[in-house]
Amino acid sequence: MTSPDVTDADIAALRSQLGREPRGVVAIAARCVCGKPTVVHTAPRLPDGTPFPTQYYLTHPEAVSAVSTLEANGVMKEMTEKLGEDEELAAAYRAAHERYLEERYALEDVPEIHGISAGGMPDRVKCLHVLVGHSLAAGPGVNPLGDEALERISHAWTPDRCTCPSVEETE
Repeated sequence: MTSPDVTDADIAALRSQLGREPRGVVAIAARCVCGKPTVVHTAPRLPDGTPFPTQYYLTHPEAVSAVSTLEANGVMKEMTEKLGEDEELAAAYRAAHERYLEERYALEDVPEIHGISAGGMPDRVKCLHVLVGHSLAAGPGVNPLGDEALERISHAWTPDRCTCPSVEETE
């Protein structure tokens, strides 16, 4: 089931971005400046019944690629270490975790994933794609490590500059 703000064109764009049929789409949580989806808001339980903790799923291919490069370069380990050294950062990251859970519970509280957010929150960094998706959906200042990852990829991708393929390129 999708909300009224998710159009057939959004589903087609997601299908193209993901290379598969999108599942459990609730809304488009963030869009490129051209209007195409960048982050999809996914239901906490997929249509087939599978629990799915990743409610903010990064879909924009250029953003995914840039974040994958960060992960390959060991940024997750570095960020996890910072969490152990910086109490203020750890508190802000825990607050991001709590907000993530509140937003998911507003859709549905799935017992199998109760208390589990995504991306390693609140104690470690397991997936930067999730953290960037959360930052793009929630806006700056909510997820400090997602915001940091966005800053780190700004040379390759930024949400205020369109790098989407043109319609002609996708046909």
